[in-house]
Amino acid sequence: MIRLRAPAKVNLSFEVLGRRADGYHEVRTVLAAVDIADEIELREAGGLSLTVEPEGAAPVEDNLVLRAAALLRDVAPAGAGAAIVLRKRIPVAAGLGGGSSDAAGALLGLRHLWEIDLSDDALARLAARLGSDVPFFLRGGTALAAGRGEELTPLPQPVERFVVVVVPEEAAAGKTERMYGMLGPQHFSDGAPTGEVARRLRAGEALGGALYNAFEAVAPAAYPSYEGLRAAFADAGASALLSGSGPAMFALAAGETEAEALRERLAERGYDAWAARLLPGGTV
Repeated sequence: MIRLRAPAKVNLSFEVLGRRADGYHEVRTVLAAVDIADEIELREAGGLSLTVEPEGAAPVEDNLVLRAAALLRDVAPAGAGAAIVLRKRIPVAAGLGGGSSDAAGALLGLRHLWEIDLSDDALARLAARLGSDVPFFLRGGTALAAGRGEELTPLPQPVERFVVVVVPEEAAAGKTERMYGMLGPQHFSDGAPTGEVARRLRAGEALGGALYNAFEAVAPAAYPSYEGLRAAFADAGASALLSGSGPAMFALAAGETEAEALRERLAERGYDAWAARLLPGGTV
């Protein structure tokens, strides 16, 4: 049996540079793995099966974990199978990358369980077929992503080592596609904001006001909770940003004490928040 953790992520910067010829969007983003995690348990079995706990926390049919397992089984020894248990903690469709991280965890765990001689680069190519963020979660840490998100360059961790996250209750169906559809050319940028975030990380400087997310421009129209949640962070003394396409929002904190104090101030305002540590690379 293999048991592993599949962590969430936040986007320290997220830009859309334009539309590509293949119909996807060209993005620049800095992703950072966060110690809010699902758990995946894998056992040898005949065929492939997935159980989600608690029941209903995520769909089973067309789950990325099963898709990852089926993709990897194509290069596994004959008869390879697994019974997979996915214990969900990361909210679904929140902008925290839970589904992508679960898929990456399944690829890593099943490569070991099935004893497949497959290089990290080859595994990353399979991961990219499942989703733009999946390759990032094979290593985690902090990374600059380009292209559709699959072209990765490792970066140092932020000076601010903690994050406080709030996930409001919002309709999740088709959320990412809807958010991209709300963006127009006026929301496209040239990569400079993400470049500044990367520069500060490499220089060991605090990120401060450098955080950026293109979806912030359309978030007030997309999410009824956005303005109120952003104001709650501000009232609690923090500047918050969407993670990915939302609706999750987060703020960085220099240390655990600061993060816990912010979490408590948000709780006083009626918000259920997580105070979590940013993870170094190789801990996924």
